[in-house]
Amino acid sequence: MPLHLGVAWYPEHWPESRWIEDVRLMREAGITVVRLGEFAWSSLEPEEGEFALDWLERAVALAAEHGIACVLGTPTAAPPAWLTQRYPDVLAVNPDGRPATHGTRCHYDVTSERYLALCRRIVEQLARRFGRDPRVIGWQIDNEFNTVSYSENARRAFQAWLRAHYGSLDALNQAWATAYWSQHYTDWSQIPLPLSGAHGFNQPHNPGLRLKWRQFVTDVYRRFLRNQVEVIRAYARPEQWVTHNFMGFFDGFDHYALCEDLDFAAWDQYFPEGPLCFERDCAAHDLTRGFKRRNFWLMETQPGSINWSDVNQVQAKGETFAVAWTAVAHGADAVCYWQWRNALNGQEQYHGSLIAPDGKPRPIYEEIKRLGEAFRRVGTLFDGTTLHAEVALLHSYADRWAIDFQRHHARFDPLAYLRAFYTPLIRRNIAVDILSTHADLQGYKLVIAAPHIMDEAIAQRLRDFVAGGGHLVLGVRSGVKTRDNALWQQRPPALLQDLAGVHVEEYFALREPIALVPAEAAPAWLRGTASIWAEWLVPGANTIVLARYAPYNGWLDAQAAITLKRHPNGGAVWTLGAWLDEPLHDALIGWIAEQAGVQPVLPVPLETAHVMRRGSAYIVIAGEKPARFELPWRAREHLSGTTLQTVALPPWGVAVLTPEP
Repeated sequence: MPLHLGVAWYPEHWPESRWIEDVRLMREAGITVVRLGEFAWSSLEPEEGEFALDWLERAVALAAEHGIACVLGTPTAAPPAWLTQRYPDVLAVNPDGRPATHGTRCHYDVTSERYLALCRRIVEQLARRFGRDPRVIGWQIDNEFNTVSYSENARRAFQAWLRAHYGSLDALNQAWATAYWSQHYTDWSQIPLPLSGAHGFNQPHNPGLRLKWRQFVTDVYRRFLRNQVEVIRAYARPEQWVTHNFMGFFDGFDHYALCEDLDFAAWDQYFPEGPLCFERDCAAHDLTRGFKRRNFWLMETQPGSINWSDVNQVQAKGETFAVAWTAVAHGADAVCYWQWRNALNGQEQYHGSLIAPDGKPRPIYEEIKRLGEAFRRVGTLFDGTTLHAEVALLHSYADRWAIDFQRHHARFDPLAYLRAFYTPLIRRNIAVDILSTHADLQGYKLVIAAPHIMDEAIAQRLRDFVAGGGHLVLGVRSGVKTRDNALWQQRPPALLQDLAGVHVEEYFALREPIALVPAEAAPAWLRGTASIWAEWLVPGANTIVLARYAPYNGWLDAQAAITLKRHPNGGAVWTLGAWLDEPLHDALIGWIAEQAGVQPVLPVPLETAHVMRRGSAYIVIAGEKPARFELPWRAREHLSGTTLQTVALPPWGVAVLTPEP
């Protein structure tokens, strides 16, 4: 089936006598896949070396009898009590030196060799048993990687990693400028872990050390992931895929690196901030699709409500249906709910579920059943399809880390800045790929980037893109740092000054907004304000100034704020030297998209409806208000089986359209 509807099922919580009714209700709801085993280590290995997999075999068999496929989660996010008691060295250590305690999850030390061996053993047992089982279609490794350990083992591993990375202390000392503040190291064992605030005046550690620590954490998680992936692939049939469920824009490690070892990416979407917001929530779909540049699974989302927000409100009637279709519109091949039924005890008793503790459906069950019917009816439209985006928005975890270490303005949130570029595009229903700064840019018309950490490889990709006729937007703080988080010995944007036709003379963290006015012969609407950050751009001879700063502090007065450098073959570089107010930023990015020849999926503003095209099908989703608009052609609406040219939807309504011949 092209689209899967799934649920996390924990049969180990319940007597087997209840399983049959569970699976019957799943089938009636249109569930096509269940996820099993991800937190079941104590049930799978109740004592060290004693494995109990027969119950899992029976659960897989029962699901298959009802036409439901299985995804097995490796149980390594929740080690059993016998393990942490016998081997306390596997527990993560907090920054204050206290070890984690049993009873939570993801409380392991990812650098522990012992823990890796124990994980490999339980995963091998599962892979031997189920790797050739056609009822099991895939594997999820662990669950929501997130813990960082500051153990003595982690410190030694970090020092060894640095030695392998730099080769010599001289190279490390030079890269980190350790002569500053007498940080010079003469032995690898002297290098500390970056425990911010662990010494005078709450001062952070060296920026080079801090960046390399984050990259080390990425590498040890990738090793942890590979430790299990290699075992599964040694026993699994080729059709079984392997993934991990990430958490949107969580920045604990570089997701692009971890995804290299997966068949596709998955993520868990929840709504602690309130209702579905297309501008905010679609970005994480596009990010996850960009990890592998292929479709993804929504491995978890909420069936109505969660339990860990300040106010755990239930989604409006119809909203859960709209949330699912939004994921599909952005490239999800499966929508899976957490969870099927509440556990009677444990930390997530109040979390939403399809089935109540008494085994009977909760109200949300009927809405998800309606979704299952819709997937069955129209799912073949999406078989083998994905989005086609003409815009790439470049994103880097190293950039985010480096800026967060030294924001220079408390409100300079690098993720908020990224979303400031995403929002004008999604408001126009323009498809966007959120890609690594190291991605291949061939085939795009417009690339938006603010690569804080710059190297020759990144610069050359951007040069090649513009030379091929592409339009490039450069944001503030571009080309400031090297790969070691050191300052470039040239003005920003380092390595791109010729391409952009500008350099930054000085930068300013703004206490108060500053007005921008259009330059000579620039569009009159290029008028607004900048806040948080402003750069004094010095244009080259052939660079057009589009906007200048109004009188402010004497330094910025009348200096260039926004510029354009045109290149042969139709390429262009737009440099935005300020964090613009929302109306101006929206208008400018919309105008640049038009200049680049980028078209919306449908010319419908987001305040009317959200529209994405996947293959030949247009998915239209209303928000909190009804939506009504005219199509440029007659269409078949596949959910209702009607033909129409006027789309009229209630709040949270959905239409799936294909143009009529």
